[in-house]
Amino acid sequence: MTTPPDPARILTVCTGNICRSPAVERLLRQRLAGTDVVVESAGTRAVVGSGVSAPMVPLMAAAGASADGFVARQLTPAVLRDVDLVVALTRGHRSAIVEHAPAAVRRTFTLLELARLLRHVDPAALAAAGATPGERVRALPALAAAVRHLAGGGDDDVVDPIGQSDTVYRASFDAMAPAVDALAAALTSPGR
Repeated sequence: MTTPPDPARILTVCTGNICRSPAVERLLRQRLAGTDVVVESAGTRAVVGSGVSAPMVPLMAAAGASADGFVARQLTPAVLRDVDLVVALTRGHRSAIVEHAPAAVRRTFTLLELARLLRHVDPAALAAAGATPGERVRALPALAAAVRHLAGGGDDDVVDPIGQSDTVYRASFDAMAPAVDALAAALTSPGR
């Protein structure tokens, strides 16, 4: 019997690791449940040990993701080790990630940038990269980087709703959820 390969790893990163990155982590984890992909998160200035920010919890639940058992943790070089795809919530987070682990530059994107790039990635190339979502996760950074020149620029930052109104939380969540859905669909059903 052959041993199955290790699961692919996706890491989502924001500032406190109590709002945006946990929402992306749990949404993506829910959408990739039962696959060979592990999704985790961390914060550049994490509120270590805290749960998800209370106003984000019902937004996540309404989208099918649970905040239960979540505990914030700090981004470190060790956390970045062996991660196949790093998804930052702002360009500033992306810069902080690369400072922690310069080699991560090739596999680090903001969430909104990655969603924009996915519109230009050839679904056949992604499908050909592997039969499983994990194999596609490992191939995605190179495929996405190759189409950067086609995707153009955009607003790549998801607003931080901490300390803001429920309306800002909703706007932040509504910016993240479609991007997460696009990423999950590309990994699970490329070409459809």
